[in-house]
Amino acid sequence: MNNFPILSFLTFLPVLGMLIVLFLPKKEVQAIRITTLIVTGLQIVFSIILVMGYNYSAGGINDANSFQFKEFFNWISISDFAGIGKIKIDYFLGVDGLSTPLVLLTAIVTFIATLSSWNIDKSVKGYFLMFLLLDTGMMGTFVALDFFLFYIFWELMLLPMYFLIGIWGGPRREYAAIKFFLYTLFGSIFILLVMIGLYFSSMETLADGTRVFTFNLLELMNTANYTETGILSPLNPNNLRLVAYIALFVGFAIKIPMFPFHTWLPDAHVEAPTAISVILAGVLLKMGTYGILRIAYPIFPEITYQLAWWIALFGMINIIYGALAAMAQKDFKKLIAYSSVSHMGFVMLGMSALNTMGISGAILQMFNHGTITAMLFLIVGVIYDRAHTRDLEAFGGLGKQMPIYTGFVTIAFFAAIGLPGLSGFISEALVFLGGFGSGTTRILAVVSTLGILLGAAYMLWTMQRVYLGSLNEKWKDLTDLTGREYAMLVPLTIIVIYLGVNPSPMLNLMNASVNAMVKFIADAQVFYSSINTL
Repeated sequence: MNNFPILSFLTFLPVLGMLIVLFLPKKEVQAIRITTLIVTGLQIVFSIILVMGYNYSAGGINDANSFQFKEFFNWISISDFAGIGKIKIDYFLGVDGLSTPLVLLTAIVTFIATLSSWNIDKSVKGYFLMFLLLDTGMMGTFVALDFFLFYIFWELMLLPMYFLIGIWGGPRREYAAIKFFLYTLFGSIFILLVMIGLYFSSMETLADGTRVFTFNLLELMNTANYTETGILSPLNPNNLRLVAYIALFVGFAIKIPMFPFHTWLPDAHVEAPTAISVILAGVLLKMGTYGILRIAYPIFPEITYQLAWWIALFGMINIIYGALAAMAQKDFKKLIAYSSVSHMGFVMLGMSALNTMGISGAILQMFNHGTITAMLFLIVGVIYDRAHTRDLEAFGGLGKQMPIYTGFVTIAFFAAIGLPGLSGFISEALVFLGGFGSGTTRILAVVSTLGILLGAAYMLWTMQRVYLGSLNEKWKDLTDLTGREYAMLVPLTIIVIYLGVNPSPMLNLMNASVNAMVKFIADAQVFYSSINTL
């Protein structure tokens, strides 16, 4: 596999699928669906090959040799552009212990979402064209190691998601799509400004001795690759680095979404088709925390160290506020949307600990939440397809009418609560172990445990209202799961149970990279402290 461009294949396979779909007649609905299913199925196969071929012992944060399955060539090179010097943008792909789990997650969730999209009957060809384009944007974001390339993939997701919500969504789809677009674009502007500032503050020495500016993320992490006069150079300490970090953090935090930038999420989830809600919660939210870990943390390690308490504070707010908001909902889908806000708060809390346990727990929570919340939104979709309502007060006793479906619901709900033996438990446990182990975040971690109690409260209350008690006679004709719905829920259930019992393979996958990140931030803090002292 070292000679095969597997990352490019994973990223651009959906584009090939788009070309096939584009030339299929729009009346060939089944052929369009099957083509998309084959493409996303191949992504799973190659992502598994990627994991199996991964060297678990290799780890680093700013060293190209620590990244695996690398692909590199100079993409754009202009010797003298508008008098500002040489422009150099690289096509640089690679994975490590941080990105590999998310590549696998993206492949799994996208395949499941394809099955969930089988009942889309409005402009099927246009839907799957946008779906595959979104797939490329997500996968590319997790493997790009050049900031410019990362930004292209990041922005590429915006257009298809806008149309997928705005055309195929619910009654208020236009409002939800525009709100999502504006919020995300607002954050992207911040990311763009910081990217430009870093570019003109940095330099890279080529083989012939020429010095050029760089977008290479690994070069941007190294202090030596900066000019002393660059406005965002660590060699030129000033408050602009703090401003840039906050701007970059906010740009990524909107996608998490972090309070108070979360208000786009419930509207987008409620109006989006089930499959798009699955992708939105399962993958897109993780791109915010991934961006912070991949870019903000290692490029601004001293600011990360200084603001760790604030990151933990906002994580705690997300956990408690999201849980309270979920408890107040009467719409089943909106309840799950707010539960995502709460569970992403655990990711932020773990990240803020700046130790191996905390960050490992955060990354594992990103993966586990992706699979668990995918199950939860599929569960809502199953009942909505039959009852055409999401009103929690309208149900009751569905466990008697749909016992197999209710069994999957029970597993998903208890995984979301964090029941031992299911995947949600171990990631949350590591987050709290990391939070307690850090003197900076210990008190906030203690307060955040309230989120576990609140999560159990709203999940069990929902279980009681919808699935237990006497059957509402209005729903006495509802049928249990179909074969397609089994195909969606069974793989996710297996993952949730397997990682609950044996999380070691996933933790081993990320361990070397996480250790390298923790050491890098700690060493950088010592270095920057010496600069400020001088």
